[in-house]
Amino acid sequence: MDVTHGDLAFLPLGGTGEIGMNLNLYRCDGAWLAVDCGIGFSGNDMPEVEILLPDPGFIAEQSRDLVGLVITHAHEDHIGAVAHLWPRLACPIYATRFAATVLRRKLGEAGLLGRVDLHVLDSGASFELPPFSLRFIAVTHSVPEAQALVVRTRYGTVLHTGDWKLDPNPLVGPPTDLAAFEELGREGVLAMVCDSTNAMVEGEAGSEGDVRRSLASLVAGISGRIAVTCFASNVARIESIAKAAEASGRSVAVVGRSLRNLEAAARDCGYLADVPLFLSEQDAEHVPDDNLLMIITGSQGEPRSALSRIAADTHPNISLGEGDTVVYSSRMIPGNERAIMSVQDSLVRRGVRVLTDEDHMVHVSGHAARDDLRRLYEMVKPRYAVPVHGEWRHLAAHAALAREEGAEPILLEDGDVLSLSSNRAEVTDSVPVGKLALDGNRLLPMEGGVLAARRKMLAGGMVLGSIVLDGAGRLLGTPQVSAPGLLEPGDPETARVSQAFALNVAELPTQTVFDEPLLREAAKSALRRALGRKLQKRPVVDVHLIRV
Repeated sequence: MDVTHGDLAFLPLGGTGEIGMNLNLYRCDGAWLAVDCGIGFSGNDMPEVEILLPDPGFIAEQSRDLVGLVITHAHEDHIGAVAHLWPRLACPIYATRFAATVLRRKLGEAGLLGRVDLHVLDSGASFELPPFSLRFIAVTHSVPEAQALVVRTRYGTVLHTGDWKLDPNPLVGPPTDLAAFEELGREGVLAMVCDSTNAMVEGEAGSEGDVRRSLASLVAGISGRIAVTCFASNVARIESIAKAAEASGRSVAVVGRSLRNLEAAARDCGYLADVPLFLSEQDAEHVPDDNLLMIITGSQGEPRSALSRIAADTHPNISLGEGDTVVYSSRMIPGNERAIMSVQDSLVRRGVRVLTDEDHMVHVSGHAARDDLRRLYEMVKPRYAVPVHGEWRHLAAHAALAREEGAEPILLEDGDVLSLSSNRAEVTDSVPVGKLALDGNRLLPMEGGVLAARRKMLAGGMVLGSIVLDGAGRLLGTPQVSAPGLLEPGDPETARVSQAFALNVAELPTQTVFDEPLLREAAKSALRRALGRKLQKRPVVDVHLIRV
């Protein structure tokens, strides 16, 4: 791809056509600017992995021309991949205080804190990363200090909204800066790259103040232990839960590592100032049931989260059962439905009452609904609308709304290069994109050999054969065959496979027996033949060779 010519272009590497993994690029006169760098959940169709990241390969190759990475807010789908991908980007990072505080902890855990040039900016700040002239605009979202980003260039101005909503009573932080958007609209906006998450939801997003009042009433009427699960970064919600507990004479304990980390970040930045320090999960054991409220991680059914382990009765400190109540003060992220329902089923089986936003006013979205979108278009008046941050049905609904509001919509998918510097905006190129899996501390390509083998093992299982050969290449003893997930150790079929495997190996030509690589492949083929067709599976097959 030619990156030397003068132009303005927008290129999403993640987050367009999907929920999560936001990684967006702007190019101007050969220089690159990155906006956000987040993770996503794999969902039900990829059980071999849990956490996904956008593949930064394209921009990593252009890293010498990457002037910076701007973080719009501290949600994991916008900030969660930074510590994993920064070594390939190696650029300065710009963020507000809360996002920077969250990011410092992540960078510290990754051993990168001393290497990253992290710039902390005020909400609404203006800053220069030539050839880009940038300005934050404060917006309301379900995390403190969320910012829209104004990208000014000699070709025109682009508004990158990030995640936002309109809420006259956000409780934590200021309302969305409507005056700044109106001023921008008067100046003229070439394109608006805008959040599409709730583009299919009629009406307005709703106010956090309404949730606070409802939670206070709900908690007051519940006996027994109460556990509330929500997104850890929603500081306003955590404050509302804490105040509801305080009004009902309950102490608050936090359960889950991400909640403890976010509480620390919030208090460091001056949030939760009038909320007493939370108890630890160990302290919760000594509080009477009717005087305890726990805030617990795991609203999305994450397998290793605190709530999932509590539901499975494997948590070391907390258990829930008959007479207890769990409140889901969150929404289901698309793709997580099955995991969430499984946790809720396990809780109900244990006698726990489960309440959700379908039963009570315990959650409002942090994303703009259709009336909010209409109001923003009326203020900003962009020439072009570029829907991002959503699956295709969200992008299409957003595009139709934008057209109704007088903007020309342009639908993209990850990898599309949208040129904005000519008389007409158009997709002029595409670049390779992909996904990486976070596997422990490793990053693995989704199409690589490790995950391909894992997918095959999930579908067909694995069979491992072990053979011992003497110095003359003769088979010693009976080969051992292990087939976890396919055959029980005492299954007669296992003995049959072992015997057939031994016969097949014994028949191998002499020249094969003394050629190690050839012998290994021949032994695998012998084991596959021994398995035959009875299992009606195509497992991963491997062989251990021992020479004595």
